[in-house]
Amino acid sequence: MTVTIWHNPRCSKSRQTLELLQKKGVAPVIREYLKEPPGKAEVEKLIDMVGGDPGELVRDGEAEFKALKKKKAEMSKADIARAIAAHPILLQRPIVVAGKKAAIGRPPEAVLPLLK
Repeated sequence: MTVTIWHNPRCSKSRQTLELLQKKGVAPVIREYLKEPPGKAEVEKLIDMVGGDPGELVRDGEAEFKALKKKKAEMSKADIARAIAAHPILLQRPIVVAGKKAAIGRPPEAVLPLLK
């Protein structure tokens, strides 16, 4: 099974999650999503893989989010996917994808169930 981490090397949680995966013997594919931004369809797929509230994938403290003048609760899955595709910095990080499932690494240990 391929494991991919959507990674921002400047983020401490992202670095901690990558280190945790490596300590567990996993050599993940590293996707630096700020250098290789996802499209809207890819973000929608990621939202489905994580499951739950699509708003969990949005970093609402960023200036780019505030410029949208919307609340996460008011945004549809498509709105969220569009916003993240336009401004990849809004993607919550890190996200680990394993098979057909994904999890946000906040805390880093939240991704461990994917490895089973």
